Amino acid sequence: MVNVEVLRVFTDDQGGYGNPLGVVLDGEALPDPRQRQKLAAALGFSETIFVDDIEYGRIRIFTPAVELPFAGHPTVGAAWILARELGRPLESLETPGGIVPTWIDHETYWIRGALASTPPWWHERLPASSDVGQLAGTLSPDQDAAQLWAWVDEGAGVVRARTFAARFGVPEDEACGSASMRLAAALGRAITVHHGKGSVIRAKPGPPGTADIGGRVVSDGPASATGTKSSALT
Repeated sequence: MVNVEVLRVFTDDQGGYGNPLGVVLDGEALPDPRQRQKLAAALGFSETIFVDDIEYGRIRIFTPAVELPFAGHPTVGAAWILARELGRPLESLETPGGIVPTWIDHETYWIRGALASTPPWWHERLPASSDVGQLAGTLSPDQDAAQLWAWVDEGAGVVRARTFAARFGVPEDEACGSASMRLAAALGRAITVHHGKGSVIRAKPGPPGTADIGGRVVSDGPASATGTKSSALT
């Protein structure tokens, strides 16, 4: 039996919403990538991570359809849960996409990732935040990895966004860190992204070729390895 813990990453200030993340702390219990992919598909979260070395923060990331070299909400979630397990924060995580620095600012866990390691998200700006909320999907069937967004308050850097990712086996991603990283880098400024149904992502440009994302994380406890998953709290 593989033990899976469910986190919610990018919650609001009250611990509601957030993007569910499956975590297998004992990655050695399921070393075969094919079995990992099967479990990720059964769980059905946008991503599931497998921790291959807690001390060094070595992780692998799987969507229901493919393995990713890097993704935003899994690395923020990994930073949180490994700090809990070790009793201290890690300075970095090891992913197939490279070393990912991590740090904590009050209750917000931050990571810095290379933009070249993120999926090639398409961004489309809509006229108003209400337009984003009313979306039933992307504007075109060709947009199978897209973040659609609008300003809520441009002066304050507040954004409304939703992300659709059929390419990765995820019809809609509740809170997409890597897309928000790329958006912050493209805008050249720090932003607060109100994502999905109620999640909150903080993102800002980093040193050249990188961007930072941060958010709050909570645990919903264990999930069944046969596919039963906890629901995000609202």
